[in-house]
Amino acid sequence: MVAVPKQVAGKSMLGNSSIWGDEKCSSYLLFYGETALGNGLRAFLYFLGLAYCFIGLSAITARFFRSMENVVKHSRTVVEVDPHTNTEIIKQEKVWNYAIADISLLAFGTSFPQISLATIDAIRNIGNLYAGGLGPGTLLGSAAFDLFPIHAVCVVVPKAGELKKISDIGVWLVELFWSFWAYAWLYIILEVWTPKVVTILEALLTVLMYGLLLIHAYAQDKRWPYISLPLTRGERPEDWVPAEVASVSCEDDVYGGYTEILAVEEDNNEEIVDILSFHSEKREDSIYRKVPAAEDSVESSNRPFQKEINFEDLHVLQLWKKQFVDALTLESPESRKLNNAHLRVARILWQSLLAPWRLLFAFVPPYQIAHGWIAFICSLLFISGIAYIVTELTDIISCVTGINAYVIAFTALAAGTSWPDLVASKIAAERQLTADSAIANITCSNSVNIYVGIGIPWLINTAYNFITYGEPLRIENAEGLGFTLMVFFSTSVGCISVLVVRRLILGAELGGPRFWAWVTSVFFMLLWLIFVVLSSLRVSGII
Repeated sequence: MVAVPKQVAGKSMLGNSSIWGDEKCSSYLLFYGETALGNGLRAFLYFLGLAYCFIGLSAITARFFRSMENVVKHSRTVVEVDPHTNTEIIKQEKVWNYAIADISLLAFGTSFPQISLATIDAIRNIGNLYAGGLGPGTLLGSAAFDLFPIHAVCVVVPKAGELKKISDIGVWLVELFWSFWAYAWLYIILEVWTPKVVTILEALLTVLMYGLLLIHAYAQDKRWPYISLPLTRGERPEDWVPAEVASVSCEDDVYGGYTEILAVEEDNNEEIVDILSFHSEKREDSIYRKVPAAEDSVESSNRPFQKEINFEDLHVLQLWKKQFVDALTLESPESRKLNNAHLRVARILWQSLLAPWRLLFAFVPPYQIAHGWIAFICSLLFISGIAYIVTELTDIISCVTGINAYVIAFTALAAGTSWPDLVASKIAAERQLTADSAIANITCSNSVNIYVGIGIPWLINTAYNFITYGEPLRIENAEGLGFTLMVFFSTSVGCISVLVVRRLILGAELGGPRFWAWVTSVFFMLLWLIFVVLSSLRVSGII
């Protein structure tokens, strides 16, 4: 039994059309009337919609990171007995291990758009003997975007002359090994073991390798004998993300007797634009002022309108209500102080554009609840919903323009869905004292993309095909994917080699003299362009 590959689920089959041709694409997003428009206009509108989805993705990322930080910083009380004095020692112990937090919460969470897109593509493709193309193509393109452009950004983030190096080189080597093995394993599946098909055993082994990565990284972090590398660990910061004291302005008798909270990190003017810099230490004005951690209660009491507040003690509904108020506020006190009228209007228009996303994401519960877990899960659900819309738009764009779906997946789709990865690594490079999490997020995200992002969708399709037809899952254009893997592997060797050279010469992977930081950044971007051009030409049949 041979199934006909489905190209667009729920709408219609993709026709051979071109943005410059006369043929019409019969697929549509919302209304059948879209097909009456010209291909050029439709392509422009769909690309505009795709860009707006990516803006929404960056908006929910802000809430996702706040919730993730609350999850990671959670600690528990541990009571130990001093063997010498028999006295009880009470101390706070972090629940999350550094390595596990980087690989699971950080890497898995930031890769969730790609994982969602691939899984949705697989579910839409159930019943087809051929695997969908968007999932693997997007994940491979995302891997290249993670490795090259994100490294290019992180290397120039530290201030001029500031050096940030990996403190636990052993854990990074373990993560790097599993990252390279992920793509070697994918090549073995597609070209060596069972060429052009994927069996249920191969899909299951792919998923299980994610568990092996977690175990191996934890073993290295704890320096288990016989398993870990005998490498010393450098000094690491006490917290996964350095603690940030929230400066607030309090006004009583507002909102029914509760205190109005005006927190720095929730400034509604910068929900999108400053996601990359909301951890900056430089924000200080007449409204907000950072209260030093060492400041005692006596000094703080002298400032009646400014104090530290424990968010967990505030009423949940009050916090939630403020989220909706912020979402509907188009101009903040900061904007009103601007002397440039054109700039004020531009900011109001930008906030108006973001208002629908902000209002929608205000339904995500405050991240102060349940250590951030509820907001963390809800954020991932919203990300999945946006990923589904992105999948539909990408299908139709491929139909309208005639561009190969793999080319779109390698470029626009991969870059857009990798936005959380970029945000995570840049924040880590800015805030943390070391480069561990910034670089670990890149290498671990690439591992997660294969073991989970490709493994789970393939497991779904292979299991269905095996039970229903007794057949494996066939891979369309396996040769093109195999070639892409080879290009990625070759260029990634160049990227890692540069990081090693920087470590040996400059003493750190990130930062350093401004000139050499920018030279490194440009080199990484050139590697990415080589990957995109060669891969696109191959899957398009040009080379």
